[in-house]
Amino acid sequence: MNLRDLVYKLYARRVEGRLDHDQVPGHIGVILDGNRRWAKASGGTTAQGHRAGADKITEFLGWCAESKVRVVTLWMLSTDNFDRPESELTPLLGIIEDAVRGLAADGRWRVHHVGTLDMLPDRTRIVLKEAEEATAANQGILVNVAVGYGGRQEIADAVRSLILDHAERGTSFEELAETVSIDSISEHLYTRGQPDPDLVIRTSGEQRLSGFMLWQSAHSEYYFCEVFWPAFRKVDFLRALRDYAYRNRRFGG
Repeated sequence: MNLRDLVYKLYARRVEGRLDHDQVPGHIGVILDGNRRWAKASGGTTAQGHRAGADKITEFLGWCAESKVRVVTLWMLSTDNFDRPESELTPLLGIIEDAVRGLAADGRWRVHHVGTLDMLPDRTRIVLKEAEEATAANQGILVNVAVGYGGRQEIADAVRSLILDHAERGTSFEELAETVSIDSISEHLYTRGQPDPDLVIRTSGEQRLSGFMLWQSAHSEYYFCEVFWPAFRKVDFLRALRDYAYRNRRFGG
């Protein structure tokens, strides 16, 4: 271990020692941003950047498990990403499939897909379905893999699902209009039955949500980190937890 590694380890231990473990977020959402810029800065290819980002996920979930986080949502592919060139999108989908298989094979996590399936290739759908089925009985962190996800698309899908549900019951439009509420729409979201994210982390220095969990993040705390996702370290994670613990959450009150 060189001097730099030793200093980093001591600093991380110091930050961790000062954490308020009673103020740990139960649900963390993560926008995994900066893979391509990390690759460019490192002299690598775009695919290598995406692969490095996927490799970071298991390490990150390990930190979350140590901190007693119960739910993690990882935004791995947005609906906007489908506008990327086929030469980038096809390898990226393969990397995501490998990452999801790895999460399922790990045995510690419970994998759940959030996003639209309509835009995904059949092979990706199969991987997501098999991962959910294989991990359904696991007791560890619930890991939402947001693949083909867009916040506006989720709300549109929730409203569509609500309307179809009532149509099957024979509900009139007038009756439906009377029953529409925040709770009724929430019951049709991709994350129905789950707690909303307490903390949303975005890497790479960008300070916007870009459509991530628009409905669920109404009262979330946000933490924007300059580091690219593949280079995200445990000390960066601990800093996010420390910052969250210092916040005074009022939930609009």
